[in-house]
Amino acid sequence: MSARSTSAFPALGERRHLVAFVVGCIAVTAGVLLHIPMYWMGRDQGFQLAEMPMDASMYWGMAAILAGSLLAAWGLLPAERWKAQRVDVAAPDHPQLGRAHYVLMVVLTTALVIDVMKPASLGFVLPGVRAEYGLGTLTVAWLPFAALCGTVIGSILWGVLADVFGRRASILLSSVLFVGTSICGAMPSFGWNVGMCFLMGAAAGGMLPVTYALLAETMPARHRGWVLVLVGGLGSVGGYLVASLAAAWLEPILSWRALWFLNLPTGLALVALSALIPESPRFLLRLGRREEARATLARFGSILRDDVEVPVAAQPIAPAAIPAGVLPMTIALSVCGLASGLINFGVLLWLPAHMVSLGHSLAWSSGVLALSSVLALPTVLVAAWLYGRWSSKRAILGALACSAIGLAGVIHVQNDLGPTGWLASVTLLIVGSNAIVAMLLPYAAESYAAATRGRAVGWIAACTKLGGRCRRG
Repeated sequence: MSARSTSAFPALGERRHLVAFVVGCIAVTAGVLLHIPMYWMGRDQGFQLAEMPMDASMYWGMAAILAGSLLAAWGLLPAERWKAQRVDVAAPDHPQLGRAHYVLMVVLTTALVIDVMKPASLGFVLPGVRAEYGLGTLTVAWLPFAALCGTVIGSILWGVLADVFGRRASILLSSVLFVGTSICGAMPSFGWNVGMCFLMGAAAGGMLPVTYALLAETMPARHRGWVLVLVGGLGSVGGYLVASLAAAWLEPILSWRALWFLNLPTGLALVALSALIPESPRFLLRLGRREEARATLARFGSILRDDVEVPVAAQPIAPAAIPAGVLPMTIALSVCGLASGLINFGVLLWLPAHMVSLGHSLAWSSGVLALSSVLALPTVLVAAWLYGRWSSKRAILGALACSAIGLAGVIHVQNDLGPTGWLASVTLLIVGSNAIVAMLLPYAAESYAAATRGRAVGWIAACTKLGGRCRRG
Protein backbone atom coordinates (compact mmCIF):
# COMPACT_ATOMS: atom_id res chain seq x y z
CA MET A 1 0.00 0.00 0.00
CA SER A 2 1.62 3.25 -1.08
CA ALA A 3 1.30 6.63 0.53
CA ARG A 4 -0.91 7.83 -2.29
CA SER A 5 -3.50 5.14 -1.54
CA THR A 6 -3.87 5.97 2.14
CA SER A 7 -6.49 8.68 1.92
CA ALA A 8 -8.51 6.71 4.45
CA PHE A 9 -5.58 7.07 6.85
CA PRO A 10 -4.78 10.78 6.86
CA ALA A 11 -2.45 10.39 9.84
CA LEU A 12 0.00 8.51 7.60
CA GLY A 13 -0.95 9.77 4.16
CA GLU A 14 2.39 11.50 3.56
CA ARG A 15 4.53 8.59 4.79
CA ARG A 16 6.39 5.98 2.79
CA HIS A 17 4.40 2.86 3.58
CA LEU A 18 1.40 2.41 5.84
CA VAL A 19 1.74 -1.38 5.93
CA ALA A 20 5.34 -1.18 7.16
CA PHE A 21 4.36 1.05 10.08
CA VAL A 22 1.34 -1.06 11.05
CA VAL A 23 3.28 -4.33 10.85
CA GLY A 24 6.07 -2.75 12.88
CA CYS A 25 3.62 -1.72 15.61
CA ILE A 26 2.14 -5.23 15.68
CA ALA A 27 5.61 -6.78 15.93
CA VAL A 28 6.59 -4.51 18.82
CA THR A 29 3.34 -5.25 20.66
CA ALA A 30 3.76 -9.00 20.12
CA GLY A 31 7.33 -8.78 21.40
CA VAL A 32 6.10 -7.16 24.61
CA LEU A 33 3.37 -9.76 25.09
CA LEU A 34 5.98 -12.52 24.85
CA HIS A 35 7.57 -11.15 28.03
CA ILE A 36 4.43 -11.19 30.16
CA PRO A 37 4.57 -14.96 30.97
CA MET A 38 7.99 -14.40 32.55
CA TYR A 39 6.53 -11.67 34.74
CA TRP A 40 3.49 -13.74 35.69
CA MET A 41 5.68 -16.70 36.69
CA GLY A 42 6.90 -14.68 39.66
CA ARG A 43 3.46 -14.00 41.12
CA ASP A 44 3.95 -16.48 43.98
CA GLN A 45 7.18 -14.68 44.98
CA GLY A 46 5.70 -11.19 44.90
CA PHE A 47 6.72 -10.83 41.23
CA GLN A 48 10.39 -10.91 42.13
CA LEU A 49 12.35 -12.09 39.09
CA ALA A 50 15.89 -11.24 40.16
CA GLU A 51 18.47 -13.48 38.47
CA MET A 52 15.87 -15.81 36.95
CA PRO A 53 17.04 -17.22 33.58
CA MET A 54 15.50 -15.67 30.48
CA ASP A 55 13.62 -18.14 28.29
CA ALA A 56 13.55 -18.35 24.50
CA SER A 57 10.28 -16.44 24.19
CA MET A 58 11.88 -13.36 25.78
CA TYR A 59 14.77 -13.39 23.32
CA TRP A 60 12.34 -13.79 20.43
CA GLY A 61 10.30 -10.96 21.91
CA MET A 62 13.30 -8.64 22.02
CA ALA A 63 14.13 -9.53 18.42
CA ALA A 64 10.54 -8.74 17.40
CA ILE A 65 10.70 -5.38 19.20
CA LEU A 66 13.96 -4.42 17.51
CA ALA A 67 12.78 -5.47 14.05
CA GLY A 68 9.37 -3.88 14.57
CA SER A 69 10.86 -0.57 15.71
CA LEU A 70 13.12 -0.38 12.65
CA LEU A 71 10.25 -1.32 10.33
CA ALA A 72 7.94 1.28 11.89
CA ALA A 73 10.67 3.93 11.57
CA TRP A 74 11.15 3.07 7.89
CA GLY A 75 7.41 3.28 7.32
CA LEU A 76 7.38 6.78 8.80
CA LEU A 77 9.90 8.16 6.33
CA PRO A 78 8.46 10.72 3.89
CA ALA A 79 7.03 9.13 0.75
CA GLU A 80 8.47 11.89 -1.45
CA ARG A 81 11.73 13.74 -1.87
CA TRP A 82 12.13 17.26 -0.56
CA LYS A 83 11.12 19.92 -3.06
CA ALA A 84 12.51 23.42 -3.17
CA GLN A 85 9.74 25.66 -1.81
CA ARG A 86 9.51 29.09 -0.30
CA VAL A 87 8.20 28.30 3.16
CA ASP A 88 6.43 31.47 4.20
CA VAL A 89 3.55 30.86 6.58
CA ALA A 90 1.53 33.63 8.16
CA ALA A 91 1.49 33.15 11.91
CA PRO A 92 -1.92 32.24 13.32
CA ASP A 93 -3.40 35.50 14.52
CA HIS A 94 -7.11 34.74 14.58
CA PRO A 95 -8.40 36.14 17.89
CA GLN A 96 -10.56 33.13 18.80
CA LEU A 97 -9.71 29.55 19.59
CA GLY A 98 -11.69 27.06 17.52
CA ARG A 99 -12.60 23.41 17.82
CA ALA A 100 -9.38 22.33 16.09
CA HIS A 101 -7.33 24.24 18.67
CA TYR A 102 -9.12 22.69 21.64
CA VAL A 103 -8.88 19.16 20.23
CA LEU A 104 -5.15 19.59 19.67
CA MET A 105 -4.71 20.98 23.20
CA VAL A 106 -6.46 17.96 24.73
CA VAL A 107 -4.54 15.46 22.62
CA LEU A 108 -1.13 17.01 23.26
CA THR A 109 -1.86 17.41 26.98
CA THR A 110 -2.66 13.70 27.10
CA ALA A 111 0.56 12.97 25.22
CA LEU A 112 2.58 15.00 27.71
CA VAL A 113 0.91 13.31 30.69
CA ILE A 114 1.91 9.92 29.27
CA ASP A 115 5.37 11.23 28.46
CA VAL A 116 6.06 12.75 31.88
CA MET A 117 4.78 9.74 33.84
CA LYS A 118 7.59 7.58 32.39
CA PRO A 119 10.54 9.31 34.10
CA ALA A 120 8.32 10.26 37.06
CA SER A 121 7.71 6.55 37.72
CA LEU A 122 11.42 6.08 38.35
CA GLY A 123 11.13 7.55 41.82
CA PHE A 124 8.46 5.02 42.77
CA VAL A 125 10.28 1.96 41.43
CA LEU A 126 13.63 2.70 43.10
CA PRO A 127 12.70 1.34 46.57
CA GLY A 128 11.40 -1.90 45.05
CA VAL A 129 14.39 -2.27 42.72
CA ARG A 130 16.82 -1.70 45.55
CA ALA A 131 15.10 -4.26 47.79
CA GLU A 132 14.72 -6.94 45.11
CA TYR A 133 18.30 -6.79 43.85
CA GLY A 134 19.89 -5.95 47.21
CA LEU A 135 21.59 -2.83 45.89
CA GLY A 136 23.22 0.11 47.61
CA THR A 137 22.23 3.72 47.02
CA LEU A 138 25.05 4.42 44.56
CA THR A 139 24.41 1.27 42.53
CA VAL A 140 20.65 1.72 42.23
CA ALA A 141 21.30 5.31 41.10
CA TRP A 142 22.46 3.91 37.75
CA LEU A 143 18.81 3.31 36.89
CA PRO A 144 17.67 6.97 36.91
CA PHE A 145 21.07 8.02 35.60
CA ALA A 146 20.61 5.86 32.48
CA ALA A 147 17.05 7.11 32.03
CA LEU A 148 18.14 10.75 32.28
CA CYS A 149 20.97 10.17 29.81
CA GLY A 150 18.33 8.80 27.46
CA THR A 151 16.07 11.82 27.92
CA VAL A 152 18.93 14.21 27.16
CA ILE A 153 19.82 12.37 23.95
CA GLY A 154 16.16 11.93 23.05
CA SER A 155 15.36 15.63 23.51
CA ILE A 156 18.14 16.64 21.11
CA LEU A 157 17.61 13.81 18.61
CA TRP A 158 13.84 14.17 18.40
CA GLY A 159 14.18 17.93 18.11
CA VAL A 160 16.23 17.39 14.94
CA LEU A 161 13.82 14.75 13.64
CA ALA A 162 10.89 17.10 14.22
CA ASP A 163 12.51 19.78 12.05
CA VAL A 164 13.55 17.38 9.29
CA PHE A 165 10.86 14.68 9.13
CA GLY A 166 7.81 16.36 10.63
CA ARG A 167 6.23 16.66 14.06
CA ARG A 168 3.76 13.79 13.77
CA ALA A 169 6.33 11.20 12.63
CA SER A 170 8.44 12.04 15.68
CA ILE A 171 5.48 11.56 18.03
CA LEU A 172 4.56 8.25 16.39
CA LEU A 173 8.10 6.88 16.60
CA SER A 174 8.36 7.94 20.23
CA SER A 175 5.07 6.15 20.95
CA VAL A 176 6.29 2.91 19.35
CA LEU A 177 9.42 3.00 21.51
CA PHE A 178 7.22 3.57 24.57
CA VAL A 179 5.50 0.27 23.82
CA GLY A 180 8.77 -1.59 23.32
CA THR A 181 10.39 -0.38 26.53
CA SER A 182 7.57 -1.77 28.67
CA ILE A 183 9.51 -5.08 28.73
CA CYS A 184 11.66 -3.48 31.42
CA GLY A 185 9.01 -4.86 33.80
CA ALA A 186 10.05 -8.43 32.96
CA MET A 187 13.83 -8.03 32.94
CA PRO A 188 15.38 -10.41 35.52
CA SER A 189 18.76 -8.67 35.83
CA PHE A 190 19.52 -5.15 36.98
CA GLY A 191 21.75 -4.58 33.94
CA TRP A 192 18.89 -5.21 31.55
CA ASN A 193 16.73 -2.78 33.54
CA VAL A 194 19.38 -0.09 33.19
CA GLY A 195 19.62 -0.60 29.43
CA MET A 196 15.86 -0.53 28.90
CA CYS A 197 15.52 2.57 31.09
CA PHE A 198 17.97 4.33 28.79
CA LEU A 199 15.76 3.55 25.78
CA MET A 200 12.65 4.56 27.71
CA GLY A 201 14.26 7.88 28.54
CA ALA A 202 15.20 8.45 24.91
CA ALA A 203 11.58 7.92 23.85
CA ALA A 204 10.22 10.13 26.64
CA GLY A 205 12.70 12.94 26.06
CA GLY A 206 11.58 13.45 22.50
CA MET A 207 7.97 14.35 23.21
CA LEU A 208 8.45 17.75 24.85
CA PRO A 209 10.23 19.64 22.04
CA VAL A 210 7.90 18.21 19.40
CA THR A 211 4.77 19.13 21.37
CA TYR A 212 5.82 22.71 22.04
CA ALA A 213 7.02 23.24 18.47
CA LEU A 214 3.70 22.01 17.08
CA LEU A 215 1.66 24.17 19.46
CA ALA A 216 3.72 27.24 18.61
CA GLU A 217 2.95 26.73 14.91
CA THR A 218 -0.80 26.21 15.27
CA MET A 219 -2.03 28.43 18.12
CA PRO A 220 -3.19 32.03 17.51
CA ALA A 221 -0.57 34.59 18.48
CA ARG A 222 -2.94 36.22 20.95
CA HIS A 223 -3.42 33.00 22.93
CA ARG A 224 -0.18 31.16 22.20
CA GLY A 225 1.68 31.97 25.41
CA TRP A 226 -0.91 30.91 27.96
CA VAL A 227 -1.97 27.89 25.89
CA LEU A 228 1.59 26.54 25.79
CA VAL A 229 2.00 27.10 29.53
CA LEU A 230 -1.37 25.49 30.29
CA VAL A 231 -0.69 22.40 28.18
CA GLY A 232 2.84 22.06 29.53
CA GLY A 233 1.79 22.56 33.14
CA LEU A 234 -1.13 20.14 32.98
CA GLY A 235 1.09 17.60 31.26
CA SER A 236 3.86 17.90 33.85
CA VAL A 237 1.68 17.86 36.96
CA GLY A 238 -0.71 15.33 35.44
CA GLY A 239 2.15 12.98 34.58
CA TYR A 240 3.46 13.07 38.14
CA LEU A 241 -0.07 12.57 39.46
CA VAL A 242 -0.70 9.52 37.27
CA ALA A 243 2.68 8.04 38.22
CA SER A 244 2.04 8.49 41.95
CA LEU A 245 -1.50 7.13 41.74
CA ALA A 246 -0.33 4.11 39.74
CA ALA A 247 2.36 3.47 42.35
CA ALA A 248 -0.15 3.74 45.20
CA TRP A 249 -2.69 1.43 43.56
CA LEU A 250 -0.64 -1.09 41.58
CA GLU A 251 2.73 -1.43 43.26
CA PRO A 252 1.50 -2.99 46.54
CA ILE A 253 -0.29 -5.72 44.53
CA LEU A 254 1.74 -6.22 41.34
CA SER A 255 5.14 -4.86 42.46
CA TRP A 256 7.18 -2.06 40.96
CA ARG A 257 7.40 -3.95 37.66
CA ALA A 258 3.76 -3.19 36.87
CA LEU A 259 4.62 0.51 36.47
CA TRP A 260 6.79 -0.32 33.44
CA PHE A 261 4.13 -2.48 31.81
CA LEU A 262 1.90 0.62 31.71
CA ASN A 263 4.04 1.69 28.76
CA LEU A 264 2.19 -0.86 26.62
CA PRO A 265 -1.37 0.55 26.80
CA THR A 266 -0.25 4.17 27.06
CA GLY A 267 2.09 3.87 24.07
CA LEU A 268 -0.64 2.29 21.94
CA ALA A 269 -3.01 5.04 23.08
CA LEU A 270 -0.55 7.64 21.75
CA VAL A 271 -0.40 5.84 18.40
CA ALA A 272 -4.20 5.96 18.19
CA LEU A 273 -4.39 9.63 19.25
CA SER A 274 -1.87 10.62 16.59
CA ALA A 275 -4.70 10.52 14.04
CA LEU A 276 -5.96 13.74 15.69
CA ILE A 277 -2.57 15.49 15.46
CA PRO A 278 -2.03 17.59 12.31
CA GLU A 279 1.20 17.39 10.39
CA SER A 280 3.46 20.40 10.47
CA PRO A 281 2.54 22.72 7.58
CA ARG A 282 6.22 23.45 7.04
CA PHE A 283 6.88 19.74 6.60
CA LEU A 284 4.09 19.46 4.02
CA LEU A 285 5.39 22.49 2.15
CA ARG A 286 8.88 21.06 1.97
CA LEU A 287 7.36 17.99 0.32
CA GLY A 288 5.64 20.22 -2.20
CA ARG A 289 2.17 19.38 -0.87
CA ARG A 290 0.90 22.93 -0.80
CA GLU A 291 -2.82 22.23 -0.87
CA GLU A 292 -2.60 19.92 2.15
CA ALA A 293 -0.52 22.51 3.97
CA ARG A 294 -3.05 25.19 3.06
CA ALA A 295 -5.93 23.04 4.36
CA THR A 296 -4.10 22.28 7.61
CA LEU A 297 -3.35 25.94 8.20
CA ALA A 298 -6.94 26.92 7.44
CA ARG A 299 -8.16 24.70 10.27
CA PHE A 300 -6.11 26.82 12.68
CA GLY A 301 -6.84 30.24 11.22
CA SER A 302 -3.57 30.65 9.27
CA ILE A 303 -2.82 31.25 5.61
CA LEU A 304 0.02 30.72 3.15
CA ARG A 305 1.81 33.68 1.72
CA ASP A 306 3.51 33.60 -1.68
CA ASP A 307 4.96 30.07 -1.56
CA VAL A 308 6.27 29.59 -5.08
CA GLU A 309 8.88 27.12 -6.27
CA VAL A 310 12.42 28.46 -6.62
CA PRO A 311 15.71 26.97 -7.79
CA VAL A 312 17.40 24.72 -5.27
CA ALA A 313 20.52 26.89 -5.26
CA ALA A 314 18.46 29.91 -4.27
CA GLN A 315 16.47 28.20 -1.52
CA PRO A 316 18.37 25.80 0.74
CA ILE A 317 16.35 22.85 1.96
CA ALA A 318 18.14 22.35 5.25
CA PRO A 319 16.85 24.40 8.19
CA ALA A 320 18.85 27.51 8.96
CA ALA A 321 21.24 27.58 11.86
CA ILE A 322 20.36 29.45 15.03
CA PRO A 323 21.47 33.09 14.64
CA ALA A 324 24.43 34.18 16.75
CA GLY A 325 22.35 36.98 18.30
CA VAL A 326 20.30 34.54 20.35
CA LEU A 327 23.32 33.04 22.12
CA PRO A 328 22.88 35.02 25.38
CA MET A 329 19.22 34.00 25.54
CA THR A 330 20.14 30.37 24.88
CA ILE A 331 22.69 30.44 27.71
CA ALA A 332 20.18 31.96 30.15
CA LEU A 333 17.47 29.46 29.24
CA SER A 334 19.95 26.60 29.49
CA VAL A 335 20.98 27.63 33.02
CA CYS A 336 17.34 27.92 34.06
CA GLY A 337 16.68 24.48 32.57
CA LEU A 338 19.59 23.00 34.53
CA ALA A 339 18.13 24.44 37.74
CA SER A 340 14.71 22.93 37.08
CA GLY A 341 16.35 19.59 36.30
CA LEU A 342 18.14 19.61 39.65
CA ILE A 343 14.75 19.98 41.35
CA ASN A 344 12.72 17.55 39.26
CA PHE A 345 15.28 14.78 38.95
CA GLY A 346 17.60 15.57 41.83
CA VAL A 347 14.89 15.99 44.49
CA LEU A 348 11.41 14.89 43.38
CA LEU A 349 12.76 11.73 41.76
CA TRP A 350 14.33 10.61 45.03
CA LEU A 351 11.56 11.75 47.38
CA PRO A 352 9.68 8.41 47.50
CA ALA A 353 12.88 6.52 48.39
CA HIS A 354 13.83 9.18 50.92
CA MET A 355 10.43 9.05 52.60
CA VAL A 356 10.62 5.26 52.76
CA SER A 357 14.08 5.51 54.34
CA LEU A 358 12.52 7.68 57.07
CA GLY A 359 10.21 4.82 58.00
CA HIS A 360 7.12 5.62 55.94
CA SER A 361 5.52 2.96 53.78
CA LEU A 362 5.69 3.30 50.02
CA ALA A 363 1.87 3.44 49.88
CA TRP A 364 1.84 6.35 52.38
CA SER A 365 4.59 8.17 50.49
CA SER A 366 2.86 7.68 47.14
CA GLY A 367 -0.41 8.90 48.63
CA VAL A 368 1.15 12.11 49.96
CA LEU A 369 2.83 12.81 46.62
CA ALA A 370 -0.38 12.06 44.72
CA LEU A 371 -2.36 14.46 46.94
CA SER A 372 0.35 17.11 46.46
CA SER A 373 -0.02 16.72 42.69
CA VAL A 374 -3.80 17.12 42.95
CA LEU A 375 -3.36 20.32 44.96
CA ALA A 376 -0.83 21.57 42.40
CA LEU A 377 -3.16 21.14 39.43
CA PRO A 378 -5.19 24.37 39.95
CA THR A 379 -1.99 26.38 40.15
CA VAL A 380 -1.31 25.51 36.51
CA LEU A 381 -4.21 27.80 35.60
CA VAL A 382 -2.62 30.58 37.65
CA ALA A 383 0.72 30.06 35.93
CA ALA A 384 -0.92 30.17 32.49
CA TRP A 385 -2.78 33.38 33.42
CA LEU A 386 0.37 35.04 34.76
CA TYR A 387 2.35 34.09 31.67
CA GLY A 388 -0.33 35.40 29.31
CA ARG A 389 -1.30 38.56 31.22
CA TRP A 390 1.82 39.42 33.17
CA SER A 391 5.48 39.57 32.26
CA SER A 392 6.71 36.13 31.14
CA LYS A 393 10.12 36.79 32.73
CA ARG A 394 8.56 37.76 36.05
CA ALA A 395 6.31 34.69 35.94
CA ILE A 396 9.37 32.44 35.48
CA LEU A 397 11.15 34.20 38.36
CA GLY A 398 8.05 33.68 40.52
CA ALA A 399 8.12 29.96 39.72
CA LEU A 400 11.79 29.84 40.72
CA ALA A 401 10.98 31.53 44.03
CA CYS A 402 8.14 29.07 44.71
CA SER A 403 10.50 26.17 44.02
CA ALA A 404 13.07 27.62 46.41
CA ILE A 405 10.51 27.87 49.23
CA GLY A 406 9.30 24.32 48.62
CA LEU A 407 12.86 23.02 48.47
CA ALA A 408 13.70 24.71 51.78
CA GLY A 409 10.63 23.10 53.31
CA VAL A 410 11.57 19.62 52.09
CA ILE A 411 15.10 20.04 53.45
CA HIS A 412 13.94 21.11 56.91
CA VAL A 413 10.75 19.08 57.32
CA GLN A 414 10.96 16.58 60.19
CA ASN A 415 9.62 13.06 60.32
CA ASP A 416 7.38 13.78 63.32
CA LEU A 417 5.43 16.50 61.49
CA GLY A 418 3.44 13.82 59.68
CA PRO A 419 1.77 14.34 56.33
CA THR A 420 0.93 18.03 56.86
CA GLY A 421 4.49 19.28 56.70
CA TRP A 422 5.34 17.00 53.80
CA LEU A 423 2.16 17.97 51.97
CA ALA A 424 2.80 21.72 52.15
CA SER A 425 6.48 21.48 51.20
CA VAL A 426 6.07 18.97 48.38
CA THR A 427 3.08 20.84 46.93
CA LEU A 428 5.10 24.06 46.71
CA LEU A 429 8.00 22.16 45.18
CA ILE A 430 5.80 20.48 42.56
CA VAL A 431 4.06 23.76 41.77
CA GLY A 432 7.28 25.69 41.32
CA SER A 433 9.31 23.08 39.45
CA ASN A 434 6.57 22.18 37.00
CA ALA A 435 5.72 25.84 36.44
CA ILE A 436 9.36 26.47 35.47
CA VAL A 437 9.28 23.79 32.79
CA ALA A 438 5.77 24.78 31.72
CA MET A 439 6.91 28.38 31.14
CA LEU A 440 10.49 27.83 30.06
CA LEU A 441 9.82 25.64 27.02
CA PRO A 442 6.94 27.77 25.68
CA TYR A 443 9.16 30.83 26.07
CA ALA A 444 11.81 29.07 24.00
CA ALA A 445 9.25 27.90 21.44
CA GLU A 446 8.06 31.47 20.95
CA SER A 447 11.54 32.97 20.85
CA TYR A 448 13.21 30.87 18.12
CA ALA A 449 12.54 30.87 14.40
CA ALA A 450 10.26 28.12 13.07
CA ALA A 451 13.03 26.50 11.03
CA THR A 452 15.11 25.81 14.15
CA ARG A 453 12.36 25.70 16.76
CA GLY A 454 12.37 21.92 17.23
CA ARG A 455 16.12 21.75 17.79
CA ALA A 456 16.22 24.82 20.02
CA VAL A 457 13.39 23.65 22.28
CA GLY A 458 14.96 20.18 22.21
CA TRP A 459 18.19 21.61 23.57
CA ILE A 460 16.44 23.52 26.37
CA ALA A 461 14.43 20.39 27.20
CA ALA A 462 17.70 18.44 27.31
CA CYS A 463 19.09 20.95 29.81
CA THR A 464 16.13 20.27 32.12
CA LYS A 465 17.31 16.63 32.19
CA LEU A 466 21.02 17.43 32.44
CA GLY A 467 20.35 18.93 35.86
CA GLY A 468 19.34 15.48 37.08
CA ARG A 469 22.60 13.99 35.76
CA CYS A 470 24.54 16.68 37.64
CA ARG A 471 22.76 15.57 40.82
CA ARG A 472 24.00 12.01 40.38
CA GLY A 473 27.53 13.12 39.70
